[in-house]
Amino acid sequence: MRYAAQKGTRDILPEEIYKWHKAEKMFADVCHSFGFEEIRIPTFEQTDLFQRGVGDTTDVVTKEMYTFDDKGGRSITLRPEGTAGVVRSYIENGMSSLPSPVRLFYNITAFRYEKMQKGRYREFHQFGLEAFGATGPSIDAEIISVVDVFFKRMGLANIKLCINSIGCPECRKQYNELLKDYFRPHIDTMCEDCKARFERNPLRMIDCKIDGPKEVVQNAPRLINHLCDECRAHFEGLKSELDALDIKYEIDPNIVRGLDYYTRTVFEFVSENVGSQGTICGGGRYDGLVGLMDGPATPGIGFAMGVERFLLEAEAQGIDLGKPQYVKVYFAAMSDEGKNKAMKICHDLRLAGIGCEQDVADRSFRAQMKYAGKQGIPYLVVLGDDELASGIVKVKCMEDGQETEVKIDDLKTFLEGK
Repeated sequence: MRYAAQKGTRDILPEEIYKWHKAEKMFADVCHSFGFEEIRIPTFEQTDLFQRGVGDTTDVVTKEMYTFDDKGGRSITLRPEGTAGVVRSYIENGMSSLPSPVRLFYNITAFRYEKMQKGRYREFHQFGLEAFGATGPSIDAEIISVVDVFFKRMGLANIKLCINSIGCPECRKQYNELLKDYFRPHIDTMCEDCKARFERNPLRMIDCKIDGPKEVVQNAPRLINHLCDECRAHFEGLKSELDALDIKYEIDPNIVRGLDYYTRTVFEFVSENVGSQGTICGGGRYDGLVGLMDGPATPGIGFAMGVERFLLEAEAQGIDLGKPQYVKVYFAAMSDEGKNKAMKICHDLRLAGIGCEQDVADRSFRAQMKYAGKQGIPYLVVLGDDELASGIVKVKCMEDGQETEVKIDDLKTFLEGK
């Protein structure tokens, strides 16, 4: 039987993994520069965590989660996103006693049973971060600026920031009644999902992805025009902070995000490049989520970024992520004694952090030379009888053919300068 990767999953091969390494390192560096620390959470949690935390009316919970009973009869779900697990960890590990805000970032795999599209898989990867304990708009602006700095340091251009406010439970309660009054005469023309959302979460009808009466949805009243005084002041504060940071933005009243825990600020970073338009990163505030999950009342905000989507965008923009050359030198040996010496030299160089290779496949000397050329290794050292006797080798630069005589004992110092 010939096996294949399961639908919605893929192998990340050596020929492209360096792009992931570059993005992962840069994301971690940027987060650290803002004072965020890394957290690693389990791949699976009890199902109720996501039903409560993500929202039992969302498509993620109702349609997309990978849920199963374990051998103990417990309902377990592979994480469909990162926030719920981080909030659980924040509560369980007593992080509310730490100085606020508590800043956490993560790099995870996640799982959703959804329709396959370019850059969208059922097992996918996310960069994300969460900040707990700050109520004002300054932390909102800081979270957004993390993404802005990351994109700029990675070289991305033509990325638009869209912001919106979806208010607090109080102003949203009044707005939901207004929305129901608006949609009620049109409910029979709506999709089945929207009919279900009408009673439980009418705000999400604005985010309907099904072809239907689009004019009805487009003309619906928008929550940003019905905010309470505190939510309006918070949103004005965010705009002022972004202006001070010189981060350009557009107000998009259609952004509501797909998860139930969001409050007040929501945002998306969207590509404006022809042929690659789409949301790369999205997030917002969730001031009631920690309390909803039986923790102390704690404001929070965060975002998630699809790594596959980000790398596709980088490729579409022609960004060269620079494949590194990990192996610096190849040792070609002409005898068994030379091979043993090459092995010891390589071991010592690797202890010093210098990448190198020697023959381990019993190749002929000619085949060793051919292999080194194919691998693109920048330097070559031949170990023959004369080199072994004298303790001096010639280090050949494969790019220009220049050779430099170096004592074997001085190879570490010589190669560190290359």
